[in-house]
Amino acid sequence: MIRLDNISKQNGHQILFIDASMGVQKGEKVGLVGPNGAGKTTLFRMITGQEPPDDGQVSIDAGMTIGYFSQDVGEMSGQSAVAAVMDGVGPVSALAAEMAELEAAMADPDQADNFDAVIERYGEVQARFEELDGYALEARAREVLAGLSFSQERMDGDVGLLSGGWKMRVALARILLMRPDGMLLDEPSNHLDLESLIWLEAFLKNYDGALLMTSHDRAFMNRIIGKVIEIDAGSLITYSGDLDFYDQQRALTEAQRQAQYERQQAMLAKEIKFIERFKARASHAAQVQSRVKKLDKIERVEAPRRRQSVQFEFRAPPRSGDDVLNLRDVHKSYGDLSIYAGLDFKVRRKERWCILGANGAGKSTLLKLVAGDTTPDKGTVTVGASVKMGYFAQHSMDLLDGDETIFESLEGAFPQAPQGALRTLAGCFGFSGDDVEKPCRVLSGGEKARLVMARMLFDPPNLLVLDEPTNHLDMVTKEMLVTALADFEGTMLFVSHDRHFLAALSNRVLELTPDGVHEYGGGYTEYVARTGQEAPGLHPNG
Repeated sequence: MIRLDNISKQNGHQILFIDASMGVQKGEKVGLVGPNGAGKTTLFRMITGQEPPDDGQVSIDAGMTIGYFSQDVGEMSGQSAVAAVMDGVGPVSALAAEMAELEAAMADPDQADNFDAVIERYGEVQARFEELDGYALEARAREVLAGLSFSQERMDGDVGLLSGGWKMRVALARILLMRPDGMLLDEPSNHLDLESLIWLEAFLKNYDGALLMTSHDRAFMNRIIGKVIEIDAGSLITYSGDLDFYDQQRALTEAQRQAQYERQQAMLAKEIKFIERFKARASHAAQVQSRVKKLDKIERVEAPRRRQSVQFEFRAPPRSGDDVLNLRDVHKSYGDLSIYAGLDFKVRRKERWCILGANGAGKSTLLKLVAGDTTPDKGTVTVGASVKMGYFAQHSMDLLDGDETIFESLEGAFPQAPQGALRTLAGCFGFSGDDVEKPCRVLSGGEKARLVMARMLFDPPNLLVLDEPTNHLDMVTKEMLVTALADFEGTMLFVSHDRHFLAALSNRVLELTPDGVHEYGGGYTEYVARTGQEAPGLHPNG
């Protein structure tokens, strides 16, 4: 289906691929992994023909259709979300648009003179639309959008008025509706809530084409893929199995290479010692020469490259009182939409609440009420004695000063801290060496999230309120954060669509449903076991 043979590719001074090869067959679901900047997006662009390789061959089966979803969605406006999704399927969407125009013309009194011509044209267009199964296509487009958590109003509203995250979902829906022979999905799990993520997982499991995808969501990737292709120092290495199997194999290979390297180093040291000792003696000249020649011919084993992942260690936060939060009879509405009508909720010290609920259930609103970002219409939100709160929300990243460098941003937040401690902090959050001199305005979403997180956790609060903290984080940083937060001695209240994060860190669940608010003792894993569902409102997994 898709083959790359002996590909080489360089971007500026950076060499991305050297004689690299890989293949994806029909029906295979493959995860593409590698550190940030390794060339994952470049690989996708070479497969779609947007960028040629410097050397080597990219082959796609004749007649094969490929759908490519990337983070760069382009301009969308002036049509409904449904029309924008159908747009990707070719002539059907053009016919649908013309039918809508003709329907408007039939209802327009100014067009009365052309009425017969309009009706005649409408008949032709409608017949062709039916011939191409247009009505079924629209129903399928709505089904895909509903799966990605679109309400009917949002489906029919102007796509240009949607936020970036919702436009991403429209672009993704377009590829899914196409059902191409091959799908290239670059981070499809970004910007999705838990319900959409679980729906997409089921959709991709049932997809019978060739799938190549990247994702920072480990649980999502593990449930779909049966093969991993890793970009490692210019090579493409294929592993059969999921991410867990890949991790085991990689660790095994590294251990073997390390042992091989150490054996060779010991042998080389012994030979060099002999040469040094006897090189001045004429009686040993022949032996010395033969050993020098032997050393010249030996192919040196390289030491395995260590994956850089620095662990962040919390300083102990100050102890809060036992009653951390108390919400009593809280009412909150936006216009006619009532989010809470009499919510009572208590949080005690060391509890770690994850908040679950479908889109619009009020998850972020609850965190805003707790953080004081919004006030209740009625009722009280009381923060307990000696509580020091750290609040991470998506808008936190907009508050960074674009002219400051990463290091200046950390220094400004902690003027008393020694420079060495701040450099170590930056390193823990993935900013090593000269990275700390980057100005904040050029940072990616993931880099901004890491910087905000570093600033929040260095002088630790004893209550962490986190709204989708892993949204932009890569797998390595996410793992570091989970490990660090597992040792956190304070209290947590958080919303996340990452099931690994939910399972690893929660010990209580607050579920927001149309029938009311439900509390569960035990964390997310116990919640799934007890309810038989991974998110509120979903059917049990069976």
